[in-house]
Amino acid sequence: MVPTYAMLADVCAGISELQKNPMAVMAQGEGAPVAILNRNKPVFYAVPTRTYEALLDRLEDLELAATVRSRLNQPEVEVSLDKL
Repeated sequence: MVPTYAMLADVCAGISELQKNPMAVMAQGEGAPVAILNRNKPVFYAVPTRTYEALLDRLEDLELAATVRSRLNQPEVEVSLDKL
């Protein structure tokens, strides 16, 4: 039985192809992650800077939303603007 692997990218490239021309490999992804394969097995995903930064921003938004939801039913505390 041949093992199968989850492919979480639309574009794949071999390590040797990445070594020869990394920018061309990334251009194939058109801004999306590229799965890098070694012997037809995904070993890592190359993620463009903009995509990675957007991912981190989204994760931060999700964490902040979770914090807001967890505090939603807490009692309000009045604060004077002069005390801030």
